[in-house]
Amino acid sequence: MTERPVRVRFAPSPTGPLHIGGVRTALYNYLFARQHGGKMIFRIEDTDSTRFVPGAEEYIIESFRWLGIDFDEGVGIGGDFGPYRQSERRDIYKKYVQQLLDAGKAYIAFDTPEELTAKREAVPNFQYDAHTRGEMRNSLTLPQEEVERLISDGNQYVVRFKIEPGEDVHVNDIIRGDVKVNSSILDDKVLFKSADQLPTYHLANIVDDHLMEISHVIRGEEWLPSAPLHVLLYRAFGWEDTMPAFAHLPLLLKPDGKGKLSKRDGDRLGFPVFPLEWHDPKSGEVSSGYRESGYMPEAVINFLALLGWNPGTDQELLSMDELISQFDLAKCSKSGARFDYVKGTWFNHEYILKTDDEKLAPQFGAILKENGIEATPEQTSEVVRMMKGRVSFVKELWPLCKFFFVAPTEYDEKTVRKRWKDYSAQQMRELADLLSALPDFSMETQEAAVNKWIEEKDYKLGDVMNAWRLTLVGEGKGPHMYEISSFLGLDETLRRMRKAIEVL
Repeated sequence: MTERPVRVRFAPSPTGPLHIGGVRTALYNYLFARQHGGKMIFRIEDTDSTRFVPGAEEYIIESFRWLGIDFDEGVGIGGDFGPYRQSERRDIYKKYVQQLLDAGKAYIAFDTPEELTAKREAVPNFQYDAHTRGEMRNSLTLPQEEVERLISDGNQYVVRFKIEPGEDVHVNDIIRGDVKVNSSILDDKVLFKSADQLPTYHLANIVDDHLMEISHVIRGEEWLPSAPLHVLLYRAFGWEDTMPAFAHLPLLLKPDGKGKLSKRDGDRLGFPVFPLEWHDPKSGEVSSGYRESGYMPEAVINFLALLGWNPGTDQELLSMDELISQFDLAKCSKSGARFDYVKGTWFNHEYILKTDDEKLAPQFGAILKENGIEATPEQTSEVVRMMKGRVSFVKELWPLCKFFFVAPTEYDEKTVRKRWKDYSAQQMRELADLLSALPDFSMETQEAAVNKWIEEKDYKLGDVMNAWRLTLVGEGKGPHMYEISSFLGLDETLRRMRKAIEVL
């Protein structure tokens, strides 16, 4: 038997912002497809028209653009298997609904919501299945003429899948192995609703996966209960030979406590659960996003990849190419992955260190402009180089680096008490005279001259450097002193020193 080309899909519903768990699912699909030289399809599952949220589809597309996850076919891209938006495939689904009805694999049910509610109240744990369908109003219990009359009179109905009880259904899962479920515990799921002439998720998914030649369905663990139903639907259509391989990914769990990760956890602990900032069109509520919070997309990708999978080594920092080459679905965990948002911050710090200063500079430059500072790209890059090792986010640079661009107007009292000695003013006057007489103001020239002067005067290196730092920075922080003075230049260095001597 010839091995099928790898074709995977990510198929979100436009019902709101994309959860970070959905991003991880898309990432694993992407890694798998790229590793096997396959295709990744972007499909929009919008059959539930009541839950549609304006702007959600565009938000999802922009999220993947920012993350660097690109699709080969789908909404906004095109391809040979379109349309890729389920609401545009109504006529396709109707054909397959009719096929199931004609084969006796499905039936029409007219039970009203009120009738179903009454039944659930009367029968504990009521389930619409082989044991109860005979008591309900459907095409299995009503005469054919009555069924036709109800339809022609405009009565709303649903089409239910007819599941035969007592059969062991096997789902061969790449991550979980053989998952066996007896069909007796499954209910006759609704496949189609006449109210909006649209199929439900279950039917649309199967038909689309088959027609789009999907080879592997990689999705979240929450969909595992529906897998036996999907296996039965493939059989009902006679599509066993084209059934995709399944892989159900572990849940993302709360950072603390029990249960799966939710937006409330992010709100409570102060981290995003969405890739981009989301503005809810109904409530007006704004939810934070990884992009706007200052995360680098490469860091988010690396962080997510290791939530539920690892390469089997101690390596933690992996580029997209390394992830693609090492990814293995069989190495995914069966148990949920705790969402360690602190580790996510660590990843961002590491990627800031790895990133070229020139690439980070525009982001820091924008922050400088917001604070009324005009700096050249060279100055911005230089400060980034000196200070990026101290931050986890570029936005944290401003409070640490403000002194490079704004002279201190006051001096930290604690540092003054500790570092400014009775003789500091005299030493700083001597140092200022020494610096002003130098042939050039390079770091090397400064360091050689200052070290020689300290040695000749028998001064303590710590006393001089701590007092000098206080004059230029206003407190006891910052990189090497010669880096600070060289950046400021001779005139600004002397101006700040003389101002500090006068004040202190």
